[in-house]
Amino acid sequence: MEQINFFENSQNKPLALRMSPKSFEEFVGQENIVGENKLLRRSIEADKLGSVIFFGPSGSGKSVLARLIATKTKSYFEEANAVTIGISDIRKIIAVAKNRAELSGNKTILMLDEIHHFNRSQQDALLPDVEKGIITLIGITTENPFFYINAAIISRSIVFEFKALSSKSLEAILENALKDKKNGLGELNIEISQEAKEHLIANAQGDARKLLNALEIGVVSTKLNACGIRVFDISVAQESMQKRAVLYDRSGDAHYDHISAFIKSMRGSDPDAAVFWMAKMLSAGEDPRFIARRIVICASEDVGMADPRALMFAVSALKAVEFIGMPEARIILSQAVIYIATAPKSNSAYLAIKNAMLEVKNGKTRNVPNHLKDANLDGEMLGHGKGYKYPHDFEGHYVEQEYWTDPVELYCPTSEGYEGKIRERLFRIRKKKNSL
Repeated sequence: MEQINFFENSQNKPLALRMSPKSFEEFVGQENIVGENKLLRRSIEADKLGSVIFFGPSGSGKSVLARLIATKTKSYFEEANAVTIGISDIRKIIAVAKNRAELSGNKTILMLDEIHHFNRSQQDALLPDVEKGIITLIGITTENPFFYINAAIISRSIVFEFKALSSKSLEAILENALKDKKNGLGELNIEISQEAKEHLIANAQGDARKLLNALEIGVVSTKLNACGIRVFDISVAQESMQKRAVLYDRSGDAHYDHISAFIKSMRGSDPDAAVFWMAKMLSAGEDPRFIARRIVICASEDVGMADPRALMFAVSALKAVEFIGMPEARIILSQAVIYIATAPKSNSAYLAIKNAMLEVKNGKTRNVPNHLKDANLDGEMLGHGKGYKYPHDFEGHYVEQEYWTDPVELYCPTSEGYEGKIRERLFRIRKKKNSL
């Protein structure tokens, strides 16, 4: 492959590529990774970079940093995309890299974009030469590499997580693009309103590429007014951004992050947040039955005995969603979410089974008391069931008797909602037991 000069000045290139930083001083964001005296920056500046994996959201600077490495290192730099490259291509790159190392002693850096699209066989083809140092791998991915990348490659690389750019960082990138006369839009007479800037920054959602693409298309598509000025107002900004995309990948980290926020919002009694996160998931195409199942779990784990009707309500919602389907199912889900979020909360049922499982595992060994055993078949001959007291034959439908040996309290009712009544009754029963 041809060595590429990424920073050749050409107005035919997209603004986002033209504005790629040429030095660390121009690099905006990710200070925790490339800030002064940080490990990655020191390695690059010393030309001692080992294999690395960059992962994080789109437009956060992963590819930009890799291309900055291309200008800083003395190694030969190859760029490829995992979507379009095959094993045969990898082997060609490796063969050339071996020859280069033998003839000149120069290493080869391979930047592999979207590395999560590589299957195991393709990743295995890279592994021996990464391990030998014939190629230095820069893997780039928007997905969590620990889910998608061979553990052997991970163990031979340093993983760096990139964060979505802050509003402050996006603002700096926007201003640089407007002022830069060589690579940016500084030669153009642009009048951009503060409202338009704020709209671009807010809707870029931490993605510098999306920000610069929207800025560029808005500027080049806006005609000069009578005074020779391109007026970039809020209406232009809205047209440039169009409808913002829903950042939600059903197969990746975002899936787990959103469902976690959804459940925690219901648990935290915030119906507004819970409905919002659910709406975002539904808008991104999430299976409504998956959401309904999470509501059922929350109804039992987090509402529990404080409102026993919550579980019945949630199960009814699940059945209704399966019967009705989208888009009307969203209304049923909304009702169920609001009910669970606003219900009184108790996790006593969850704690009770947790305590019981621990007691089974670590507590005393207990056998079923004889009077509780089944007397059917030949059990009566063995004395099974003898002495059992039928509670309904006694006042209050309760009678004191042993139900297990060496009893401990596993269920601790709260005073929340309906469970407050359960707590009072159980308190009277336990008090009576203890007095005997």
